[in-house]
Amino acid sequence: MNLPRRAFLQLAVGAAGLPARSCLAQALAQGYPSRPVRLVVAFPAGGSIDLIARIMGQWLSERLGQQFIIDNRPGAGGNVGTGFVVRSAPDGYTLLVAAANNGVNATLYDDLAFNFVRDIAPVASIVRVPQVMEVNPSFPTKTISEFIAYAKTNPGKIDVATGPKGTGPYMAAELLKMAGVDIVNVPYRGAGSMLTDLLGGQVRVAFDNMPSSIEHIRAGKLRALAVTTAMRSGALPEVPAISEFLPGYEAGAWFGIAAPMNTPIQIINKLNVEINIALVDPVVKRRLDDLGGTVVAGSPADFGNLIVAETEKWAKVIKFGGLKPE
Repeated sequence: MNLPRRAFLQLAVGAAGLPARSCLAQALAQGYPSRPVRLVVAFPAGGSIDLIARIMGQWLSERLGQQFIIDNRPGAGGNVGTGFVVRSAPDGYTLLVAAANNGVNATLYDDLAFNFVRDIAPVASIVRVPQVMEVNPSFPTKTISEFIAYAKTNPGKIDVATGPKGTGPYMAAELLKMAGVDIVNVPYRGAGSMLTDLLGGQVRVAFDNMPSSIEHIRAGKLRALAVTTAMRSGALPEVPAISEFLPGYEAGAWFGIAAPMNTPIQIINKLNVEINIALVDPVVKRRLDDLGGTVVAGSPADFGNLIVAETEKWAKVIKFGGLKPE
């Protein structure tokens, strides 16, 4: 094929620039980070995602010699913080602690100014955790089977607190409703305020990500009825899975790190390597295990595949239930 001279020169100039751009990206990655990095958490402080962010932020700060600052930007079920990262410069200095809500929100909200799968570059997965269905000790049921029976005799009268719409705990409650358990889902702005009300008895039943609640459960301040993963959790082995009573029920949560699209692959790979090293470090792994989590190491592509699969899964649930953000 014969190209016009001008087009040929444009292609030649572009091709000649590729090695230079590649060398520049490699040089930037070698010196990265040269200043503090913002690690955006799209929810208030005190919840599971915030706890996990602080564990990883501390590790990355110590390993890379620059501070990884936790920046809580709550709002709209995590969309405010996510949108902030999407619009940030793709230079590796603004990162998102991505979570299950991002896969849910892709379908739950039909007016988002971004496409999470398209506009975010996956960096690394960190951990998967179950949600836990828990009650204030004053609640009359002590097991999940007793709760299901109680709900059948009190349809529509049991308020169940969760995180904001689109979060893992919210979707776990919705799945329970779809399974025929007639409860009222009461979304809170964040896990911190929800736990305060649950501990104080203002609300007596809740779904929460296990890291936020596990110490309260171990101390006897809350009673765990069930976990939402297909299998029991090693952190609370005596607590059954909801699937043992409602076959097919599964609503685990996941967390990882993502960056704005077009962040240099060299920076993404550097962060991926450091995060994967963290996941086999005995101290970090023990801290995540203590929160009830199961570490999930892998490549950026592995994390991207997880995001796509979770987005497709929850799209079916949302469409089936006709769920809306408000």
